[in-house]
Amino acid sequence: MHRFFVCAAMAGVLGSQVAIASDIAPTDVKFEDMSIGQSLTGVPGNPEEGAKVLANRGLGNCLACHAVTPLESEQFHGNVGPSLDGVADRWSAEELRAIVVNAKHIFTEQTVMPAFYSLEYGINPRKDLEGKTILTAQQVEDVVAYLGTLKEPE
Repeated sequence: MHRFFVCAAMAGVLGSQVAIASDIAPTDVKFEDMSIGQSLTGVPGNPEEGAKVLANRGLGNCLACHAVTPLESEQFHGNVGPSLDGVADRWSAEELRAIVVNAKHIFTEQTVMPAFYSLEYGINPRKDLEGKTILTAQQVEDVVAYLGTLKEPE
C-alpha cells in the first residue's frame, strides 16, 4: 500500500513537471537580433534524434540541399545550400534555432530553405497542411542540438 502512494506521488510530481514544460506555439516564437534565445520546448535537444530528423527525407530532408560529412553514409547530399560541416563554429545555437524555425527571418524572403516551425507558408499551400508545421518544436531543438556538434576539425 505504501508503495502505491509513493508511486502515485512521484507520478503527480512528474506529471506536473511535464505540464510546466510546454512548447512555444509557432505564432508565439520571438526573433530578436537574428536569433531565438528561448528554447521552443524548455527541454534540451537530443543530438542523436536531431541527426535522424535532419537525414529523414519525410521530415527535415536537410540533405536534399546540404552536405554533412558525419552523415556521409546517407545518400544524395545536395549542394543548393552550404555544407553544414562546421556550422556550430559559424552560428550560435540561438541563431541556428532561428534559421531552422524560419530562415526567411534571417536571410531573405527569396531563400529556398523552408520554414520548419512556422505557419508562414508562402503562396498556394496544400490545404491538408495548413495550420501544421514541418517539424515539431522538439524536433527543432533536436536538430539544433545536432547542428551544435558540427564543428570544424582542430
